[in-house]
Amino acid sequence: MKVVFMGTPDFAVPCLDMLIKEHEVVAVFTQPDKPKGRGKKVQMTPVKELAVEHDIPVYQPVRIKKGDSADILREMNPDIIIVIAYGQLLSQEILDIPKHGCVNVHASLLPAYRGSAPINWAIVNGETKSGVTTMFMDIGMDTGDMILKDEVEITETTTAGELYAELMTLGGKTLKNTMDMIEAGTAPREKQDDALACHAPPMNKEMSVIDWSKTAKEINCLIRGFNPWPVAISSYTGLKMKVFKSTVLGEVKKGNPGEVVAVSKEGIDVMTGDGILRLEEIQFPNKKRMTVSQYILGNDVKTGVVLGDENE
Repeated sequence: MKVVFMGTPDFAVPCLDMLIKEHEVVAVFTQPDKPKGRGKKVQMTPVKELAVEHDIPVYQPVRIKKGDSADILREMNPDIIIVIAYGQLLSQEILDIPKHGCVNVHASLLPAYRGSAPINWAIVNGETKSGVTTMFMDIGMDTGDMILKDEVEITETTTAGELYAELMTLGGKTLKNTMDMIEAGTAPREKQDDALACHAPPMNKEMSVIDWSKTAKEINCLIRGFNPWPVAISSYTGLKMKVFKSTVLGEVKKGNPGEVVAVSKEGIDVMTGDGILRLEEIQFPNKKRMTVSQYILGNDVKTGVVLGDENE
Protein backbone atom coordinates (compact mmCIF):
# COMPACT_ATOMS: atom_id res chain seq x y z
CA MET A 1 0.00 0.00 0.00
CA LYS A 2 0.96 3.62 -0.50
CA VAL A 3 1.62 4.97 3.00
CA VAL A 4 2.12 8.36 4.63
CA PHE A 5 3.73 7.99 8.04
CA MET A 6 3.36 10.43 10.93
CA GLY A 7 5.54 10.00 14.02
CA THR A 8 8.32 11.64 16.00
CA PRO A 9 10.21 9.74 18.77
CA ASP A 10 12.23 6.52 18.73
CA PHE A 11 9.07 4.66 19.80
CA ALA A 12 7.73 5.12 16.26
CA VAL A 13 10.90 3.98 14.46
CA PRO A 14 10.27 0.18 14.41
CA CYS A 15 6.86 0.81 12.83
CA LEU A 16 8.33 3.05 10.14
CA ASP A 17 11.11 0.55 9.52
CA MET A 18 8.56 -2.22 8.99
CA LEU A 19 6.51 -0.08 6.62
CA ILE A 20 9.57 0.81 4.54
CA LYS A 21 10.31 -2.90 4.11
CA GLU A 22 6.73 -4.02 3.47
CA HIS A 23 5.01 -1.07 1.73
CA GLU A 24 5.58 2.13 -0.26
CA VAL A 25 6.19 4.99 2.16
CA VAL A 26 5.73 8.13 0.06
CA ALA A 27 6.23 10.72 2.81
CA VAL A 28 6.93 11.20 6.49
CA PHE A 29 5.47 13.90 8.71
CA THR A 30 7.29 14.58 11.96
CA GLN A 31 7.65 17.37 14.51
CA PRO A 32 10.06 20.24 13.75
CA ASP A 33 13.71 19.71 14.68
CA LYS A 34 14.61 21.08 18.11
CA PRO A 35 17.81 22.02 19.96
CA LYS A 36 18.86 19.38 22.50
CA GLY A 37 21.62 18.71 24.96
CA ARG A 38 23.97 21.10 26.71
CA GLY A 39 25.17 22.56 23.43
CA LYS A 40 21.59 23.12 22.26
CA LYS A 41 22.47 21.69 18.88
CA VAL A 42 19.47 21.26 16.60
CA GLN A 43 18.79 17.56 16.08
CA MET A 44 16.54 15.65 13.73
CA THR A 45 13.78 13.56 15.25
CA PRO A 46 14.49 9.79 15.29
CA VAL A 47 11.75 9.30 12.68
CA LYS A 48 13.26 11.93 10.40
CA GLU A 49 16.69 10.29 10.69
CA LEU A 50 15.31 7.00 9.36
CA ALA A 51 13.32 8.74 6.61
CA VAL A 52 16.38 10.69 5.43
CA GLU A 53 18.42 7.48 5.43
CA HIS A 54 15.91 6.00 2.97
CA ASP A 55 15.48 9.18 0.89
CA ILE A 56 11.83 9.57 1.90
CA PRO A 57 10.45 13.14 1.66
CA VAL A 58 9.99 14.69 5.11
CA TYR A 59 7.46 17.36 6.12
CA GLN A 60 7.64 19.16 9.47
CA PRO A 61 4.69 21.54 9.84
CA VAL A 62 4.50 23.42 13.13
CA ARG A 63 0.72 22.90 13.06
CA ILE A 64 -0.54 20.25 10.68
CA LYS A 65 -4.12 21.52 11.00
CA LYS A 66 -3.08 24.85 9.48
CA GLY A 67 -1.32 25.74 6.24
CA ASP A 68 -1.25 23.52 3.17
CA SER A 69 -0.71 20.08 4.80
CA ALA A 70 -4.14 18.82 3.79
CA ASP A 71 -3.60 19.89 0.16
CA ILE A 72 -0.18 18.21 0.10
CA LEU A 73 -1.68 14.98 1.46
CA ARG A 74 -4.54 15.02 -1.07
CA GLU A 75 -2.00 15.38 -3.87
CA MET A 76 -0.08 12.35 -2.52
CA ASN A 77 -3.32 10.33 -2.52
CA PRO A 78 -2.14 7.76 0.07
CA ASP A 79 -3.98 4.51 0.61
CA ILE A 80 -3.49 4.89 4.35
CA ILE A 81 -1.94 7.23 6.93
CA ILE A 82 -0.17 5.60 9.87
CA VAL A 83 0.24 7.66 13.06
CA ILE A 84 2.46 6.72 16.02
CA ALA A 85 3.36 9.25 18.73
CA TYR A 86 3.26 12.10 16.24
CA GLY A 87 2.55 14.79 18.83
CA GLN A 88 -0.22 16.60 16.96
CA LEU A 89 -3.94 15.98 16.51
CA LEU A 90 -5.29 15.57 12.98
CA SER A 91 -8.26 17.42 11.57
CA GLN A 92 -11.31 15.65 10.19
CA GLU A 93 -10.26 16.97 6.78
CA ILE A 94 -7.00 15.00 6.98
CA LEU A 95 -8.64 11.92 8.52
CA ASP A 96 -10.94 11.71 5.48
CA ILE A 97 -8.16 11.79 2.84
CA PRO A 98 -6.83 8.17 2.63
CA LYS A 99 -9.21 5.51 1.31
CA HIS A 100 -8.33 3.09 4.13
CA GLY A 101 -8.42 5.84 6.75
CA CYS A 102 -5.84 6.81 9.35
CA VAL A 103 -4.54 4.13 11.71
CA ASN A 104 -2.92 4.79 15.06
CA VAL A 105 -0.63 2.54 17.11
CA HIS A 106 -1.26 3.27 20.80
CA ALA A 107 0.80 1.99 23.74
CA SER A 108 -2.02 0.73 25.94
CA LEU A 109 -4.87 -1.76 25.95
CA LEU A 110 -7.61 0.63 24.94
CA PRO A 111 -9.95 2.02 26.07
CA ALA A 112 -7.70 2.19 29.15
CA TYR A 113 -5.05 4.92 29.26
CA ARG A 114 -6.01 7.23 26.46
CA GLY A 115 -3.55 10.10 26.21
CA SER A 116 0.13 10.89 25.95
CA ALA A 117 1.66 8.86 28.81
CA PRO A 118 -0.08 5.46 28.86
CA ILE A 119 3.10 3.50 29.64
CA ASN A 120 3.91 5.51 32.75
CA TRP A 121 0.42 5.58 34.22
CA ALA A 122 -0.17 1.87 33.71
CA ILE A 123 2.81 1.22 36.01
CA VAL A 124 2.03 4.02 38.49
CA ASN A 125 -1.50 2.66 38.88
CA GLY A 126 -0.28 -0.87 39.56
CA GLU A 127 -1.52 -2.58 36.40
CA THR A 128 -0.28 -6.11 35.77
CA LYS A 129 -0.53 -5.96 31.99
CA SER A 130 -0.19 -3.47 29.17
CA GLY A 131 0.16 -3.74 25.43
CA VAL A 132 -0.36 -2.18 22.02
CA THR A 133 -3.66 -1.36 20.32
CA THR A 134 -4.14 -0.40 16.69
CA MET A 135 -7.24 1.59 15.80
CA PHE A 136 -8.95 3.48 13.02
CA MET A 137 -8.62 7.11 14.05
CA ASP A 138 -11.50 9.50 14.57
CA ILE A 139 -11.56 13.12 15.71
CA GLY A 140 -11.33 12.19 19.43
CA MET A 141 -8.26 11.48 21.58
CA ASP A 142 -7.59 7.74 21.15
CA THR A 143 -11.31 7.01 20.77
CA GLY A 144 -11.44 5.27 17.36
CA ASP A 145 -12.58 1.73 16.58
CA MET A 146 -10.01 -0.85 17.66
CA ILE A 147 -8.41 -3.32 15.23
CA LEU A 148 -5.83 -5.49 17.02
CA LYS A 149 -4.40 -5.79 20.53
CA ASP A 150 -1.24 -7.50 21.77
CA GLU A 151 -0.58 -7.84 25.51
CA VAL A 152 2.56 -7.92 27.65
CA GLU A 153 3.02 -8.54 31.37
CA ILE A 154 3.99 -5.83 33.84
CA THR A 155 5.99 -7.41 36.64
CA GLU A 156 6.68 -6.03 40.12
CA THR A 157 10.04 -4.71 38.88
CA THR A 158 9.13 -3.40 35.41
CA THR A 159 10.08 0.26 34.89
CA ALA A 160 8.52 2.66 32.41
CA GLY A 161 11.75 2.59 30.40
CA GLU A 162 11.68 -1.21 30.16
CA LEU A 163 8.00 -1.30 29.19
CA TYR A 164 8.60 1.46 26.63
CA ALA A 165 11.32 -0.62 24.94
CA GLU A 166 9.15 -3.74 24.94
CA LEU A 167 6.11 -2.02 23.46
CA MET A 168 8.27 -0.16 20.92
CA THR A 169 9.31 -3.51 19.44
CA LEU A 170 5.83 -5.00 19.77
CA GLY A 171 4.30 -2.04 17.95
CA GLY A 172 6.00 -2.93 14.69
CA LYS A 173 4.71 -6.51 14.84
CA THR A 174 1.17 -5.47 15.72
CA LEU A 175 1.13 -2.90 12.93
CA LYS A 176 2.38 -5.44 10.38
CA ASN A 177 -0.50 -7.78 11.21
CA THR A 178 -2.91 -4.85 11.12
CA MET A 179 -1.69 -3.74 7.69
CA ASP A 180 -1.98 -7.28 6.33
CA MET A 181 -5.60 -7.47 7.49
CA ILE A 182 -6.51 -4.03 6.13
CA GLU A 183 -4.96 -4.90 2.77
CA ALA A 184 -6.90 -8.17 2.70
CA GLY A 185 -10.15 -6.46 3.71
CA THR A 186 -10.45 -8.55 6.88
CA ALA A 187 -9.60 -5.96 9.56
CA PRO A 188 -12.13 -5.99 12.42
CA ARG A 189 -13.64 -2.83 13.91
CA GLU A 190 -14.46 -2.95 17.61
CA LYS A 191 -16.02 0.11 19.20
CA GLN A 192 -14.47 1.24 22.47
CA ASP A 193 -16.51 1.17 25.66
CA ASP A 194 -16.17 4.72 26.95
CA ALA A 195 -17.26 3.59 30.41
CA LEU A 196 -13.98 1.66 30.71
CA ALA A 197 -11.82 4.56 29.54
CA CYS A 198 -9.27 6.38 31.67
CA HIS A 199 -6.90 9.22 30.87
CA ALA A 200 -3.09 9.16 30.81
CA PRO A 201 -2.05 12.83 31.03
CA PRO A 202 1.47 14.08 30.29
CA MET A 203 4.06 13.52 33.01
CA ASN A 204 5.71 16.42 34.80
CA LYS A 205 8.16 16.94 37.63
CA GLU A 206 5.48 18.20 40.03
CA MET A 207 3.88 14.73 39.94
CA SER A 208 7.13 13.03 40.90
CA VAL A 209 7.31 14.07 44.56
CA ILE A 210 6.91 11.01 46.80
CA ASP A 211 4.04 11.08 49.30
CA TRP A 212 5.30 8.87 52.11
CA SER A 213 1.80 8.55 53.61
CA LYS A 214 0.91 6.26 50.70
CA THR A 215 1.56 2.54 50.88
CA ALA A 216 4.94 0.99 50.10
CA LYS A 217 3.40 -0.68 47.04
CA GLU A 218 1.94 2.59 45.71
CA ILE A 219 5.24 4.42 46.13
CA ASN A 220 7.15 1.58 44.48
CA CYS A 221 4.79 1.81 41.50
CA LEU A 222 5.39 5.56 41.32
CA ILE A 223 9.17 5.08 41.36
CA ARG A 224 9.00 2.48 38.56
CA GLY A 225 6.51 4.49 36.52
CA PHE A 226 8.65 7.64 36.68
CA ASN A 227 11.88 5.85 35.73
CA PRO A 228 13.69 7.05 33.57
CA TRP A 229 11.75 10.37 33.51
CA PRO A 230 10.90 12.56 35.32
CA VAL A 231 12.20 10.36 38.21
CA ALA A 232 10.56 10.13 41.64
CA ILE A 233 12.03 12.53 44.19
CA SER A 234 12.04 13.21 47.91
CA SER A 235 14.39 15.15 50.17
CA TYR A 236 16.99 14.14 52.72
CA THR A 237 18.04 16.90 55.12
CA GLY A 238 17.22 19.54 52.54
CA LEU A 239 18.90 17.79 49.59
CA LYS A 240 16.82 16.60 46.67
CA MET A 241 17.13 12.84 46.35
CA LYS A 242 16.11 11.06 43.15
CA VAL A 243 14.96 7.47 43.56
CA PHE A 244 15.32 5.06 40.63
CA LYS A 245 14.79 1.67 42.23
CA SER A 246 13.05 0.27 45.29
CA THR A 247 11.63 -2.93 46.75
CA VAL A 248 8.59 -3.45 48.95
CA LEU A 249 9.50 -5.29 52.17
CA GLY A 250 7.07 -7.51 54.02
CA GLU A 251 8.35 -6.67 57.49
CA VAL A 252 6.68 -4.14 59.77
CA LYS A 253 8.50 -1.64 62.00
CA LYS A 254 7.41 1.31 64.08
CA GLY A 255 7.95 4.78 62.74
CA ASN A 256 6.40 7.77 60.98
CA PRO A 257 5.78 7.91 57.23
CA GLY A 258 9.04 8.92 55.53
CA GLU A 259 11.23 7.95 58.48
CA VAL A 260 14.50 6.16 57.72
CA VAL A 261 14.37 3.08 59.98
CA ALA A 262 17.44 1.19 58.74
CA VAL A 263 20.44 1.67 56.45
CA SER A 264 22.61 -1.11 55.02
CA LYS A 265 24.39 -2.04 51.82
CA GLU A 266 21.07 -3.56 50.68
CA GLY A 267 19.37 -0.17 50.83
CA ILE A 268 17.66 2.56 52.83
CA ASP A 269 14.55 1.25 54.60
CA VAL A 270 11.83 3.89 54.87
CA MET A 271 8.48 3.79 56.67
CA THR A 272 5.44 4.48 54.53
CA GLY A 273 1.75 4.75 55.32
CA ASP A 274 1.65 0.98 55.13
CA GLY A 275 4.84 -1.09 55.17
CA ILE A 276 8.54 -0.58 54.59
CA LEU A 277 10.03 0.50 51.28
CA ARG A 278 13.70 -0.21 50.61
CA LEU A 279 15.40 2.40 48.39
CA GLU A 280 18.11 0.70 46.37
CA GLU A 281 19.26 3.15 43.69
CA ILE A 282 19.46 6.91 44.28
CA GLN A 283 21.06 10.13 43.13
CA PHE A 284 21.91 13.33 45.01
CA PRO A 285 22.72 16.73 43.44
CA ASN A 286 26.13 16.85 41.71
CA LYS A 287 26.61 13.11 42.18
CA LYS A 288 26.20 10.16 39.87
CA ARG A 289 23.27 7.79 40.00
CA MET A 290 24.38 4.88 42.16
CA THR A 291 23.26 2.01 44.33
CA VAL A 292 22.87 2.67 48.03
CA SER A 293 25.73 0.26 48.72
CA GLN A 294 27.97 2.50 46.57
CA TYR A 295 26.66 5.73 48.08
CA ILE A 296 27.18 4.80 51.75
CA LEU A 297 30.85 3.98 51.15
CA GLY A 298 31.60 7.68 51.32
CA ASN A 299 28.39 9.23 52.66
CA ASP A 300 26.29 8.89 55.80
CA VAL A 301 22.56 8.24 55.77
CA LYS A 302 21.18 8.53 59.29
CA THR A 303 18.27 6.59 60.74
CA GLY A 304 15.51 8.65 62.31
CA VAL A 305 15.59 11.29 59.58
CA VAL A 306 12.19 11.86 57.96
CA LEU A 307 12.36 12.12 54.19
CA GLY A 308 10.36 14.88 52.57
CA ASP A 309 10.14 17.05 55.68
CA GLU A 310 11.75 20.01 53.91
CA ASN A 311 10.39 21.90 50.94
CA GLU A 312 10.79 19.84 47.79
